[in-house]
Amino acid sequence: MIKWTRDALLIGDLSLHYYGMLIALGVLLGVFLAMKRESRLGLAKDTTIDLALVGVPAALVGARLYYVAFSWDFYKDDLWKILSVREGGMAIYGGVLAALLAGWIFSRVRKVPFASLADLAAPSLALGQAVGRWGNFVNQEAYGYAVTDPALCRFPIAVFIEADGRWHLATFFYESAWCFLIVAFILLMERKGRLRRPGDAFLWYLFLYGAERAVVEGLRTDSLMLGPVRVSQLLAALLALGSLTALILRARRKKG
Repeated sequence: MIKWTRDALLIGDLSLHYYGMLIALGVLLGVFLAMKRESRLGLAKDTTIDLALVGVPAALVGARLYYVAFSWDFYKDDLWKILSVREGGMAIYGGVLAALLAGWIFSRVRKVPFASLADLAAPSLALGQAVGRWGNFVNQEAYGYAVTDPALCRFPIAVFIEADGRWHLATFFYESAWCFLIVAFILLMERKGRLRRPGDAFLWYLFLYGAERAVVEGLRTDSLMLGPVRVSQLLAALLALGSLTALILRARRKKG
């Protein structure tokens, strides 16, 4: 017997939560996109599959551990909750950082340029984030401040949150839409031959995503905090600044 609920698909005794399904879909689409691009970047066939086998598990573990680390008060009295990921609680930055570490190790073992692997992953990361953010919509999380103007109480500006019966800024949607634009931008720049140096695509990803996250994170009500500092907002700003600096230096070196 198949039954649809607000947050899961029930097939007999099997419960498939939309949150996990959307994350899985984002991963699969990202892998498919990378497979289509690997030869264009001069990488051997099946590099994507081999990289995904180490990068995806690392990203999932890293995303969870990052979230738990900055929400320790919630988990410290019941460590089994750490394993309950179906209710949400994944941090994008933890996933990206863990995937980068796994990619770096992979590059050393396989003797493949790390910059080329990073370029391969860049639009796939953005695509996975764009799709995965809809898992936040299903779980009704990662939303922003309450909206009081009736004219703004409509999607995609805002989303209705059942927990408090109010409309909130749809920050999950803002990030999803922006990540789709990042994918389109990188692929277009690549097709036009504008990304000529290894690492260019990844630097553009870091800059564009970091700039967006630095703004949108400031609108959210559930940010991971380190004292008075929004951890993800600070990290996003640093990534955006650092990657922009690197892109400018590369452009000047090219002209010189």
